Amino acid sequence: MRTAVVGGGPGGLYFAALARQLDPTHEITVWERNAPDDTFGFGVVFSDETLGGIEHADPAVYREMERHFARWDDIDVHHRGRVTTSGGHGFAAMSRRELLGILQRRCADLGVTVHFRTESPDVEQLCADNDLVLAGDGANSAVRTRYADVFRPTVETRRCKYMWLGTDLVFEAFKFYVEETPHGVMQIHGYPYDRTGSTFIVEMHEDVWQRAFADVAALDLPPGESDTKSIELVEQLFAGVLGGHRVVANNSKWLNFRSLSNETWRHGNLVLIGDAAHTAHFSIGSGTKLAMEDALALAACLHEQPDLDAALTAYEQERRPVVLSTQRAAKASLEWFEDIAHYVDQPPEQFAFNIVTRSRRVTHDNLRLRDPEFVAGVDAWFARSQPEPADPRPPMFHSFRLGGLELRNRVVVSAMDMYSAVDGLPTDFHLVHLGSKALGGAGLVMTEMVCVSPEGRITPGCSGLYTPEQEAAWARVVDFVHGTTDARIGVQLGHSGRKGSTRLMWEGIDEPLPEGGWEVVGPSPVPYSPANAVPRELTEEDLATIREQFVASTLSAARAGFDVLELHCAHGYLLSSFISPLSNHRTDRYGGTLEDRLRYPLEVFDAVRAAWPADRPVTVRISATDWYEGGTDVDDAVRVARAFAEHGADGIDVSTGQVVKDERPAFGRSYQTPYADRIRNEVGRELGVAVIAVGALSSWDDVNSVLLAGRADLCALGRPHLYDPQWTLHAAAEQGYSGPGAEWPAPFRAGSRRPQTGRTDGPRPRLELVRSGHAGTRHARWRPGPGRP
Repeated sequence: MRTAVVGGGPGGLYFAALARQLDPTHEITVWERNAPDDTFGFGVVFSDETLGGIEHADPAVYREMERHFARWDDIDVHHRGRVTTSGGHGFAAMSRRELLGILQRRCADLGVTVHFRTESPDVEQLCADNDLVLAGDGANSAVRTRYADVFRPTVETRRCKYMWLGTDLVFEAFKFYVEETPHGVMQIHGYPYDRTGSTFIVEMHEDVWQRAFADVAALDLPPGESDTKSIELVEQLFAGVLGGHRVVANNSKWLNFRSLSNETWRHGNLVLIGDAAHTAHFSIGSGTKLAMEDALALAACLHEQPDLDAALTAYEQERRPVVLSTQRAAKASLEWFEDIAHYVDQPPEQFAFNIVTRSRRVTHDNLRLRDPEFVAGVDAWFARSQPEPADPRPPMFHSFRLGGLELRNRVVVSAMDMYSAVDGLPTDFHLVHLGSKALGGAGLVMTEMVCVSPEGRITPGCSGLYTPEQEAAWARVVDFVHGTTDARIGVQLGHSGRKGSTRLMWEGIDEPLPEGGWEVVGPSPVPYSPANAVPRELTEEDLATIREQFVASTLSAARAGFDVLELHCAHGYLLSSFISPLSNHRTDRYGGTLEDRLRYPLEVFDAVRAAWPADRPVTVRISATDWYEGGTDVDDAVRVARAFAEHGADGIDVSTGQVVKDERPAFGRSYQTPYADRIRNEVGRELGVAVIAVGALSSWDDVNSVLLAGRADLCALGRPHLYDPQWTLHAAAEQGYSGPGAEWPAPFRAGSRRPQTGRTDGPRPRLELVRSGHAGTRHARWRPGPGRP
């Protein structure tokens, strides 16, 4: 087999070495335009998982790398004169130049041909002359650009400027220096890579960069040259960090990070790896790691599969989910740093926890395993910071005041449509469904979207609150919750708008009824999808009628005894469809600018707030993004949340999407939490309004992490409560907690301990414990002595 590799970076060289080992007859040629000792950048960081793969794949490479590792466990967060340390993380870093040297020597030993200072032949000729062509030519890949119509890359330029530097100051740990300068917040990402130096990355929001560096920066430097005037200013701004040490440049200039993805990584016998295929922000240390993992997977697939086509298919199937997961974590991390100015006022304990967990890969429970003392300290701070200081406990079990309403804990059963009503009338199903969730320990249980009129239903199975019979049926549910539990219960009011007159979810979600349907309405005659009916555009008289229907349902909900009312302004239903420019094309006072598109939802909110008892809270559910080009985005969502808050909302329930059928959401664990985070830290904290996170929060660990980092005040979970109606109480049992916020109903108390499921290992022998003691948190620092490489 003949293979050409374009690009002699870590990914290309590592692939060449591995493939040659697996098949010594494999003829491999690497083309690298730079000299063998040229390298841009300073240090590279590896996780234990990646190193384990390298060790098993090529022990010789691993042994050489291990000789040069700088190893440490701690992360130091420097914030407002205080250093907070989290240990137990386990890092290994080395010089990028040394890594390339190891891989170059390994390729030479194995008989791989490497051409340095040589441009590769034309890629079409390479594809014709070789069985396989591997493009590892970086984020600015000329090969990918040549076939952009096939790979279909997407590049998103982010909002921070950064410069990659080095320093002869040898850090002892991973360092985050957060500096509040006269220009704004800047941060340093620093870590050691050998006994002589450290990586020193300076980063800041583009607005801060404009104020600090725009007048001195050189933006059109040729490759290899560094921006010396900007570097001089960096040394001045961070003189306190450097302590007299110097900054080292290497092709160092200002950049905006570019997030890259491709719809496919292969074209015939041509395949992309590493940064040519995907990028992930440096704040999670992933570029070289991902490239070498790609190389390992590709080499293995070529050896395992019967032919090239099967191998390339298997490679992409194996790696794409891993890369997408890494990119989601990297995006969460880079967005955190883009918005860092909103977090610097957090107390030091919360700020440190927030920065360490920013990617959502490291969590409260994961940190507890790494550094229990650090987590105990943050838990204690959270307990002290409550309006009434309390004893430390899992964050989710602290009480919370929503408006004037006390909730026993921070868990909300999210509103979920059940499609089980009869002519709008809730049945025994709703009593059992909602009653079981209240018995299960949640602080607040929300109904499904309860519709304000027959025409406002989504499906024939949707419940309503527009007849006396419906009010009485809902009062029965409320009375059960109040009479048998300490939970509170809320009603979500809404109107389906253009998404109405559809089948039950399990018969075909959003599909129009084949018969027995009703007229759908909306702000404009724009259907939800080509398959759905074109809505009739509402007149101002219609709008007044619907507003009064909301008021009538509000009064009915108050008489039924609900504790909370939520106005549904999300998911493409009527009020949401006024907010989104994708569904609102009006030219009157209810369309146009965001302020005008918000006019009718705010009119309805004002009318509902006026009708609802003043001592009971009102929340609003919004879609923070439409997940579609030209729709609303998070900046709009902040303005929407602020508008409702200024009109008297007690809480903002932050969901996303479902506004257009062709949306492209970025699904993943807790994928909507960054939107809640942004709104809480720009609107909620300022105006004293609660923010509720919702969406793929599936574990109590997620909930604790979100609350402790200050990303939301409450967490709403839907499907976990369908899986387990006692989810909240079981979460307490799994955490070994019993106490305030997790009280079991008297008939259930005998089951409050987690059942034993099988034989468990007994305790370690007593004398072994005496001799070895209990393992503590690892706090190794990088302090190289004489003789270290």
